[in-house]
Amino acid sequence: MNEESYRQRDPLLPDLCDEVVQTIIDLVSDGIWDWHVDSGYVYRNAGWYRMLGYEPHSLDNDVLTWESLIHPEDLGRVMTHFDDYLAGRSSHYRIEYRCRTSGGDYLWIEDSGHIVARHQDGTPARMIGAHRNIHDKRLYFETLESTNKSLSLLVEECTQELRHANEALLHQVEENRRLAETDALTQVANRYRLEQTLRHECERAKRFNQPLSIVTLDIDEFKQINDLYGHGAGDLTLIALANQVKGQLREIDTLARWGGDEFILILPGTHLAEARRVAEKIRAHIAEVGLDSPLPITLSLGLAEYLAGEGSHQLLNRGDGALYRAKALGKNLICE
Repeated sequence: MNEESYRQRDPLLPDLCDEVVQTIIDLVSDGIWDWHVDSGYVYRNAGWYRMLGYEPHSLDNDVLTWESLIHPEDLGRVMTHFDDYLAGRSSHYRIEYRCRTSGGDYLWIEDSGHIVARHQDGTPARMIGAHRNIHDKRLYFETLESTNKSLSLLVEECTQELRHANEALLHQVEENRRLAETDALTQVANRYRLEQTLRHECERAKRFNQPLSIVTLDIDEFKQINDLYGHGAGDLTLIALANQVKGQLREIDTLARWGGDEFILILPGTHLAEARRVAEKIRAHIAEVGLDSPLPITLSLGLAEYLAGEGSHQLLNRGDGALYRAKALGKNLICE
């Protein structure tokens, strides 16, 4: 984004719009960011992109870009500190964590920021901060710490063995986690992962004032397939349904099996009108392909959009209620 377009997007910063100051900001080697809370718009200077190896202004100007670059092991710690500062539980925002570079590696940065404008009710309206590259410093201290340890050859061999054992254990833990969060039949997210993901998405929608919608769906007259052709045919129908629906979704969306033949879609960043378009696309697609089922297949679908202040279970209940209305009104329908 050039200086003129940034000035148009942000008329409240006369100092930053000064040509000399703006040029200095863009020349800074580390990253400067400017978050507008109400719109979700985030400006990042060219130095921010260069620090992480991206082409300047090549990523989306929103908070999800920042969140997606944070190392998964650091994300919870960062968001807790961020929320504490926004809510006034902490007097400052400054934290060290890892960000993903364009090459897929992670760079240690120090992130600091300050709220520069608030609404009349005291809630944040604007926040400005900087990302500083501290990777070499972190590596230096890690190397220094390693050098200060005097280990014998036997201890080193034992450490290596323990490392291999730990890697094997971590691999097993990750595999166990995957199995614990995956529906054994359809290989989509199971109920446990659904509840965890939806709670996280509700918190993110609240934190960043972003839209969030869910779609509940199940197969009309599914019991007839089981009764007439056996549960094996029913299982194959559910597997085919999951595969077909996954093909209609974005990478950031989540498809989960809620139970029986009922599935739930979590659609981050999606208003109700767009969720209806997604639901209609899925409904029409399944009606067309038929899932190779011995009986014609149609879906009933329910829609619900996240409301400020509600919990994930309330959102689920509203989506489930919409699905029941679609069933009651004749099936093969979409209801809100």
